[in-house]
Amino acid sequence: MDLSAIVDDTWAELADERGCGNPASYIPALAQVDPNKFGIAVATRDGQVACAGDADEAFSIQSISKVFALALALEREGAALWDAVGREPSGNAFNSIVQLEREKGIPRNPFINSGALVTTDRLIGDRSPDEAVNDLLARLRRMGRNEEINFDPEVARSESETGSRNRSLAWFLADFGRLLNPVEDVLSVYFRQCALAMSCRQLAESALFLAFDGTDPVTGQAMCSASRARRINALMLLCGHYDNSGQFAFEVGFPGKSGVGGGILASVPGRAAIAVWSPGLNRAGTSLLGAKALASIARRTGWSVFSGRLPEI
Repeated sequence: MDLSAIVDDTWAELADERGCGNPASYIPALAQVDPNKFGIAVATRDGQVACAGDADEAFSIQSISKVFALALALEREGAALWDAVGREPSGNAFNSIVQLEREKGIPRNPFINSGALVTTDRLIGDRSPDEAVNDLLARLRRMGRNEEINFDPEVARSESETGSRNRSLAWFLADFGRLLNPVEDVLSVYFRQCALAMSCRQLAESALFLAFDGTDPVTGQAMCSASRARRINALMLLCGHYDNSGQFAFEVGFPGKSGVGGGILASVPGRAAIAVWSPGLNRAGTSLLGAKALASIARRTGWSVFSGRLPEI
């Protein structure tokens, strides 16, 4: 299988559709991104990364960061994390307050915003917000093999200035006793976490642990245990795209996590980690062109977690 040719052909097949969908205009810093950007990167166990388009340009990964925060929070908190956040699809928008109130402050899963706030709170633990952010950055720099990975302060500021809904969710959680740290401390980490800037190449390399039982097969660097990697993959498949998760699983067949910056991270267990980026979103907040690119890669490679056997590269 010529993976580089598959990635190139996928990009070329969809290049004329660049600019489709609607960028996330409710975060001013994201509204300024060129809607014609389109990148693909596929990282494999042998250290190779097949790239096309704008795969080396950093973008705001937004909610994709929740995957890494979850892995680190589980490392600190263990199974006790599941006492504070559920593992079920929400069926509602990612920032729903109604469901949180109805279910007594226990978020449905770690990938909707309320669940991510609880996860971030446990990631902080008994540390300062800055220590938690630096821990997350250090781990991503090791996994992504790049010391330049950082958060974008302009995006973080824009998130904070327009984050009234997230503040409301955090105060709801605090009122139900679900947060262990002050609300503004949790939000400080959460806004910076969502403002992480990474390229498709960096993102795919950082996420190889998801496809290989918690450990980067290239460097031997462990992110989490094999059992936790499997559980994170399961949550990505079920909940990674909010109320669009079923459609994504139906069309693509990979565990994935989208972000409103236009990125999608996908894991193909035992084979590869894939990152795509195109700022235009569908109504559920998933990259429209990115999802098409992943569906095309799935079709061309024959990869799917629902196949009886994943073909070798």
